[in-house]
Amino acid sequence: MDFRWQDGERLIRFGRGALAEASELLGTGYTLLTTERALHAAPQLAESAATVHHVPPGRVDEVAGQLRGAVRGELLVALGGGRVVDVAKALAAAAGPTVRAAAIPTTLSAAEMTTVHRHAAGVDPATPRVRAAIVLNDPALSASQPVPELAASAGNALAHAVEAPVTVLANPVSTLAALDGARRLVAGLDAGDASDRDELALGALLSGYAIDSALYGLSHVMSQTLVRVGGAAHGPANTALLPHTLAALERRFPDRLVPVRVAIGDAPERLRARAGLAGIRDLGVPRDALAACADAAAQRAELDLTPPRATREELLDVYEAAW
Repeated sequence: MDFRWQDGERLIRFGRGALAEASELLGTGYTLLTTERALHAAPQLAESAATVHHVPPGRVDEVAGQLRGAVRGELLVALGGGRVVDVAKALAAAAGPTVRAAAIPTTLSAAEMTTVHRHAAGVDPATPRVRAAIVLNDPALSASQPVPELAASAGNALAHAVEAPVTVLANPVSTLAALDGARRLVAGLDAGDASDRDELALGALLSGYAIDSALYGLSHVMSQTLVRVGGAAHGPANTALLPHTLAALERRFPDRLVPVRVAIGDAPERLRARAGLAGIRDLGVPRDALAACADAAAQRAELDLTPPRATREELLDVYEAAW
């Protein structure tokens, strides 16, 4: 599928080969935020940039805080995975309304579609968050990872599609997008050729749109906490947890999740296997860290979005089952 979508103030360009339109969409003289892997896949983007900043490893808030003094420009273009995109959004939010973010994803994180991001360290928490004003999603980039990493990234996207239909903010449009996204992610699960990967890329984009509207609850709280407290990577954390967090959501919303379960079948387990994961233990998170993860997750306000609010004991039980 190939399309140009003007969604309010945001322009979304999706399609294989869409990267060729970068100069038209972005112009020249922008500030590029990227990584070595991502830049190797699209070196031409550096040629049109005024400055290039390589985003170092680390937490989004800390990295964005480190870069605030060095990054300048009216258009901050993120070329990379979800962490790079979130850093660009955090920097744009910190700089104020005259600075825009753009995103060219190289994973299925769907961060390019959301206003969900941590603020740069030192920024007032009340500062409005931003979403990318320009999204250029070329499946040749966004679905370019090797199969194990691609499967973990797809598991993250599928978690978006699973949770969006059941939050207290769910609505018909976000639910339709989530269900179509889930179907496309499942259709592209085996990722044997370019058409499969295109399905994965579009499924991730739609799931990101859905969760940006409906937000998230138990599943994403648990995976994000596993990243922040346990040190796991984001995509693999979602993928390792999803069979178990889905079960917890089904206990809460058995009727509302029937269409989702019909659409995805055993995809959560299959993606976990394709990612080479048997459980949380494969993420490098020791079992004795699970209690701290449950403590931290239990404090998150987003748990109220998938009622009844999960208790610390339930969260620990889910972590233990997924370990």
